[in-house]
Amino acid sequence: MTIESYISLGVYFAVMLGIGLFAYRKSTNDISGYLLGGRNVNPQVTALSAGASDMSGWMLMGLPGAMFVSGFDAMYIGIGLVIGACANYIYVAPKLRVYTEIANNSLTLPEFFANRFGNNKLGVRMVSAVIIVLFFTLYTSSGLVAGGKLFESAFGLSYQFGLFVTLGVVVCYTLLGGFLAVSLTDFVQGCIMFVALILVPLVAYLEFDSGAQVSSAAFESIPPFSASVESLTLVGLVSTLSWGLGYFGQPHIIVRFMAIRSVADVSIARNIGMSWMLVTLIGALFTGFVGVAYANQFSLALDDPETIFIVLSQLLFHPLISGFLLAAILAAIMSTISSQLLVSASSLTEDIYRVISKKSLSDDKVVMLGRFGVAGVSVVALLLAFDQSSSILSLVSNAWAGFGAAFGPLVLFSLYSKNLTHKAAIAGIVSGAVVVLLWIYLPVLSDGKAMSSVMYEIVPGFIVSSLTIAIVNVFSKQSDEAVLAEFDKVKTVV
Repeated sequence: MTIESYISLGVYFAVMLGIGLFAYRKSTNDISGYLLGGRNVNPQVTALSAGASDMSGWMLMGLPGAMFVSGFDAMYIGIGLVIGACANYIYVAPKLRVYTEIANNSLTLPEFFANRFGNNKLGVRMVSAVIIVLFFTLYTSSGLVAGGKLFESAFGLSYQFGLFVTLGVVVCYTLLGGFLAVSLTDFVQGCIMFVALILVPLVAYLEFDSGAQVSSAAFESIPPFSASVESLTLVGLVSTLSWGLGYFGQPHIIVRFMAIRSVADVSIARNIGMSWMLVTLIGALFTGFVGVAYANQFSLALDDPETIFIVLSQLLFHPLISGFLLAAILAAIMSTISSQLLVSASSLTEDIYRVISKKSLSDDKVVMLGRFGVAGVSVVALLLAFDQSSSILSLVSNAWAGFGAAFGPLVLFSLYSKNLTHKAAIAGIVSGAVVVLLWIYLPVLSDGKAMSSVMYEIVPGFIVSSLTIAIVNVFSKQSDEAVLAEFDKVKTVV
């Protein structure tokens, strides 16, 4: 690394902290401002914030690495994500924006679930809050692993030092500015990621004489697309496409829909968000494809395939530009970590502490508790991230499946089933989360492996959770007239 690269990174860090300070002055006077930006976030910021917090370090490291190793099989993950994200904007965003405000101005997903079933049902609120803290701690650790690998691979610094720097900057601006800081930094980070994922694969491609030369070099290590299609099994296709199911249950993404300025802005956010997503996903996959071709053509040794974006950035660009591109990886990592920390902290304070303590606290004290929550979750995630051998994509896939199966079916049932009951909601959350965990960790196959080696765990988790909600709902009844009236009101507005 040269001084120019360090200057680029220094400017990036300064901008992130400056945004945090700006947001601290603008939106943290009350808990609604700290957790949801006062429900006044414009569609442009909503779209890029949702995209950047969704596409964490795995987009610039995990996905190119998967393409580098397994070839076109990684493409189906992207297709599933595009379908899922679009469905999320169409079927969840408008109704959730209206319903969370009507349902006693719910500020968190667990609070919405509680208000959705009347009389502030505490069972579903506590269960969902615990699952959020559990899986987000795991999810946050995946981002820190990416940050540690970045500092080790690009800067020649220790992995542990990278963990502390990555977490330190994120915690600072999240503590200061809350949701507004997270959203505004995500917007800037989304722009950086967009440029980087066009620039790196394009410049790497121009190192070759023709597209045929790129393909020829790449196919020395990975099978061509036709061979990939021939070897694809139904189980494999379902597993990769099913990543899209996860969108319905990701608290750090759907909270953006709760904070958008109005329902009318959702369609604008969808158009911007989906355009951004298509370009960046194609760029990430193309980075892996051109990367494996570059490695074969120019005898490039690569110890960790997940660092291909980093290596290309250092080899092909001036140090000043290289620093900017490395900042894009940090942008992807930090945008997701900050969102996860804030949602985890809101669940700890709003859905666990305030419910258990039953104390009446001022907004200033609640915001302070939220800041302590951010710090607490970050420390646990840091400890988990010290396992340097962890795969970024593996950690992300486990947490993604956990949220998707536990909350995805319930979110859809809550928005579209009028007579949904509290008992069915709890049963759906617990069954989805338990099936995912058993599918990942229970060694039931003859070779000692878990079922996740055969099919992605979100598939059985989502199916079991949906069936459980439907079956339990048949044997219980929603009798709260106020809740039924709220559902009709949402149906009328949207």
